[in-house]
Amino acid sequence: MKPTKIVAVLGLLLILLAVNWSIYKQEQVLAQGKTVLLKLAPVDPRSLMQGDYMALRFEIANQIRSELLHQNADSETPYKLEPQEGYVVVKRNQQNQAEFVRIDHGEALAENELRLFFRVRHGTVKFATNAFFFQEGKATEYENAEFGEFKVGDDGNLLLVDLSD
Repeated sequence: MKPTKIVAVLGLLLILLAVNWSIYKQEQVLAQGKTVLLKLAPVDPRSLMQGDYMALRFEIANQIRSELLHQNADSETPYKLEPQEGYVVVKRNQQNQAEFVRIDHGEALAENELRLFFRVRHGTVKFATNAFFFQEGKATEYENAEFGEFKVGDDGNLLLVDLSD
């Protein structure tokens, strides 16, 4: 076998291994992750080019934004959020609904608290996804949704599982 073919085969195997490892990790979060509900602030529910979907915003993102701006108050740009990544600490109530506690700075978590990973891009706080796609004609099932149901891994990454009311 030619060396270029060997390199190509090894590269392909490495890519397949990486993809399967990523899938395995996400399946573990779905199977073993903790459930948390984030309150929705929905936007326009349809896209002609992409099919039926609901654009998502989360109320907790507004709280994170306010807290980050408060922390920026002494900076040169107090009203602008720079691109960044971080964690927010939330407390789950009896219905698994997330309640904002604080921006995470490495403090120990109290009982029933979780870390959730977020990103700031273009001045907007974002979580795992900003859209929920559903089958054509099923919009009425989701139009009254109040929460995004997520599974949270130990690393704070979220996977959107469903929308609920």
